Amino acid sequence: MDWNKHSLYEGSHAFLSASKYHWNNWTLDKLDRAFTTHQAAVRGTALHDLARRAIVLKQYMGGPEQEHNTLSLYVRDAIDLGMVPEQLLFVSRNCFGTADTIGFRKNKLNIHDLKTGITRTSHHQLENYAAFFCLEYGFDPFDIEIELRIYQNDEIRVYDADPAAIVAIMKTIIEFDAYIEKRRAEER
Repeated sequence: MDWNKHSLYEGSHAFLSASKYHWNNWTLDKLDRAFTTHQAAVRGTALHDLARRAIVLKQYMGGPEQEHNTLSLYVRDAIDLGMVPEQLLFVSRNCFGTADTIGFRKNKLNIHDLKTGITRTSHHQLENYAAFFCLEYGFDPFDIEIELRIYQNDEIRVYDADPAAIVAIMKTIIEFDAYIEKRRAEER
């Protein structure tokens, strides 16, 4: 058999893929909702990349008419605070994640998250990033200030992290990581 070449699509996934076969039973309404959600995710990825580029280039976004726009606020604050975009925080092969923006200056940890969807989100994801940071870089959460921010729907929600909550997450990470490594060793 002489197979057709589809190099442009190798390694990607179709919206109507064989492995996600549930669409076989969808109505057009369900298809429309799923496609809208998918397109929102694609747009969110593009906006995160745009924000990352603007922060790296130290390029503020928008003019006076957009000064309260989610993306403009997020980029402005990241630049003003000297933050790093898309920073991987690594505890172990079992536990890591990428903070949208992070900065550590004068004993203060700032972690910001850009949310492009409309569904209300929680700051718990940011607490995990704070725990990852403290474990990777050897900081005690009680010895530093930790400010977490979520940028969404043209507003900024600010949370001062509870050091005890971060320590509890760190303990869980250490316990769960050890358990997973033990399981990996047993399976060898």
